[in-house]
Amino acid sequence: METVLRVAAIYLFVFVGLRVMGKREFGQLSAIELVTLLMIPEIVSQALTGNDDSITNAFVGVSTLLVLVFATSMLAHRFKKVEVAIGGVPSVLVHNGKLFERTLNTERVSPDEIFAEMHKAGLQTLDEVEWAILESDGKIAIVPVQQTQRKGNALRKAAHEDRQI
Repeated sequence: METVLRVAAIYLFVFVGLRVMGKREFGQLSAIELVTLLMIPEIVSQALTGNDDSITNAFVGVSTLLVLVFATSMLAHRFKKVEVAIGGVPSVLVHNGKLFERTLNTERVSPDEIFAEMHKAGLQTLDEVEWAILESDGKIAIVPVQQTQRKGNALRKAAHEDRQI
């Protein structure tokens, strides 16, 4: 029973710690996957190195971890609040060409990272970006302004400049 409680406590501690770190630190892995990958070798190594009395304790530890992962994913599937707490929600970094500085700072994303993703999408200026969103998996999604909207904006800008002369 002590092994079950230790594994559960470590699972919770590592999971919360990784969630606090933020989306950008995970890359492709979800928090649950990362916690699982970190903990299985640790649990099994105790049995392999002989620091533990039995291999049964390693089986109990890994089984506890797998049950926790399964229970967490089931709760996330059934309850939206749990899903948001575990996976996070996307964050808007740019909307209609305007950088959201507070969100950039909170998520620790630099404007250079936004511009790099814009260039990958074939966009040169922020005016061409309708949305830049930091997804739950840590990737930045760029949604360009629709082509017709760009032409309309260019015409309005040209008309405004003509009135200025």
